Amino acid sequence: MSGTAKRSEGTPATPVGYGYCAWHHRFARGVRLIQVHEAGSGPNTTGSKFACYSCRQAYDLVPLADKPL
Repeated sequence: MSGTAKRSEGTPATPVGYGYCAWHHRFARGVRLIQVHEAGSGPNTTGSKFACYSCRQAYDLVPLADKPL
């Protein structure tokens, strides 16, 4: 062996996030940023919302990074 680890086929090269899904209210693997709420000094500042893969599919959510400018 040469000492280098081989990546198995089908393993994505992009990092996967683990965080709280705002749609099904649980922690999940593969969450993506959906909505950003800029924090201000007023009431109802909720912060950013992330969604897991299954919720993105079920609710037709588009990650912020995939939206056109």
